[in-house]
Amino acid sequence: MQDPQPTASHFVNGAYLEDTAGTLIDVVYPATGAVIAQVHAATPAVIDAALEAAAAGQKVWAAMTGTERGRILRRAADMMRDRNRALSELETLDTGKPMQETLVVDATSGADALEYFGGLAGSLTGEHIPLAGGDFVYTRRVPLGVCVGIGAWNYPTQIACWKGAPALACGNAMVFKPSETTPLCALKVAEILHEAGLPAGVYNVIQGMGEVGGALVTDPRVAKVSLTGSVPTGRKVYAAAAEGMKHVTMELGGKSPMLIFDDADLENAVSGAILGNFYSSGQVCSNGTRVFVQKGIKEAFLARLSERLADAKIGDPMDEDVSFGPMVSERQMRIVEGYIDAGLNEGARLVTGGKQLEQEGFYLPPTVFADVTDDMTIAREEIFGPVMAVLDFEDEAEAIARANDTPFGLAAGVFTQDLTRGHRVIAALEAGTGYINTYNLAPVEAPFGGTKASGVGRENSKLAIDHYSEMRSVYVAMNDVEAPY
Repeated sequence: MQDPQPTASHFVNGAYLEDTAGTLIDVVYPATGAVIAQVHAATPAVIDAALEAAAAGQKVWAAMTGTERGRILRRAADMMRDRNRALSELETLDTGKPMQETLVVDATSGADALEYFGGLAGSLTGEHIPLAGGDFVYTRRVPLGVCVGIGAWNYPTQIACWKGAPALACGNAMVFKPSETTPLCALKVAEILHEAGLPAGVYNVIQGMGEVGGALVTDPRVAKVSLTGSVPTGRKVYAAAAEGMKHVTMELGGKSPMLIFDDADLENAVSGAILGNFYSSGQVCSNGTRVFVQKGIKEAFLARLSERLADAKIGDPMDEDVSFGPMVSERQMRIVEGYIDAGLNEGARLVTGGKQLEQEGFYLPPTVFADVTDDMTIAREEIFGPVMAVLDFEDEAEAIARANDTPFGLAAGVFTQDLTRGHRVIAALEAGTGYINTYNLAPVEAPFGGTKASGVGRENSKLAIDHYSEMRSVYVAMNDVEAPY
């Protein structure tokens, strides 16, 4: 296994860059609590160097044809797949997620994004609009310029690619700031992209906390900001970007509902609830953490869920037999413990889990509460940990109304064998991404994003192109110009 200590803290202008004057950031392995690497936060000089490099590199990159850009992105995708094991090991060290997950989700998902948008790059053209009398308009799709990406700590490799791939396909440059909790993986993405042929400065990675992100978001050289993070952070970043009239994509949190009707296939419903609550130790923004179960199958659902959770193998995430790993940090674990205490204090019934495991590392087991009511804290606030709230419901109309009674709107799921009801209910749920008889899949071909407080804009799919480019119109007169005087 490779040494997790990176060559340097930052990747700027096509090469690693160090500035030890920046605040020291410890990289902690969640499975042991040990410090496994250190990086320095970006100083003002590093921030300026990254933005200058991006501005210069973007002009070179935008001058290439889309086909040429796409070829480099697709080459990078192949390189990521070739190095999947090493990248997965680094992701596991960075996040604590089991190798069983990272080997099939993280770098592979990033590679999918690079390949997909690389394939689209050559097709990004405008249109010809004929007008009466021979005049016409043509449109040009142009890049925005320098884009800033701000990542979350739960999917550091994937997010670096989800933001970078469409930005680069359109001819932009990017300065990406990963979460200070997981700073390692994005550096490898930058390294691979430039090894694949990206001109210097087109994809830069700099480390730091909120003040570094704030400096990037407010810099006049930046045309676009894309954030993955919490709703409170999103509000601040959105407001700061709006001050400069910058383009934004906000992929924020949620408190997503999962509706399980009494005719659902029980095994599939339990599988969906597990994927929507305990994958990545519950640290997924789209998780369906409000599980509404129709009363007729509530106890059968809880019984089968408890049996299945007993089969979870909790342990060293480097062991590929392990299916459930630690939380990303002690701080996040303590936050989740506070929500568990709130659930107990407010009268929810603890079905399983709830206590930190007696071993090194930040391990909280899968935790399930039943008899949860809509007004409980665990049913209202995003927990971002392995805590499922199971709520009862009587009929479809009631379930829809209660599911929509939230300021969030990221995802929603329906489990039923009545296909008509499945489509009817998912259409009534206020969510950017819906699932029928599955949960938490995010193929690059489909748009992903939220409604209401869960964000603006979409990641992935052809729609992402519109968020990283703009259309300009050119009116061409083929006749004499008439004027009133």
